Amino acid sequence: MADGASGCVICRGSEGDAELGRVLVWEDDLWRLTTSVQSEVPGFSYLEPKRHIPHITDLEGPEAASLGTVLGRVTRVLREEAGTNLVYLFVFGGGVPHLHIHLAPHRDGDALNDQMIKGELVTRKLPSGAEEIISKDYPPLPEAELRRVAERVRDRLR
Repeated sequence: MADGASGCVICRGSEGDAELGRVLVWEDDLWRLTTSVQSEVPGFSYLEPKRHIPHITDLEGPEAASLGTVLGRVTRVLREEAGTNLVYLFVFGGGVPHLHIHLAPHRDGDALNDQMIKGELVTRKLPSGAEEIISKDYPPLPEAELRRVAERVRDRLR
């Protein structure tokens, strides 16, 4: 594995894969895709850069430029081979300090949880047909506060 950080299990390549219960199924010069052989659903996989990039917020360069194309290709194949209609993507900040995107093929009734918000959920249809999901236990924050954060993000990204 290129540019490995000392002690990083993902940078150890196939040795790390064995420890994590995965097998390598695809790689190119920048990315590798491993699939779990210890999972609750078929096809659960991990997309990770070969170069040691600790977090999604550190993503830049050729990995950043190619991520969309790579995600499109590997999720399409995972969806088809696992026989599902969609693939969830999860990026968590803790645990292993090497960017790894969890690719979770999902079908109704499987072990995966599509709940992003804690607590009892309430769903209502919007005029567009989309669904709004809110938690009874964690109500939305005040709109003014959310708009202030949105404005700061907009200003920084201009």
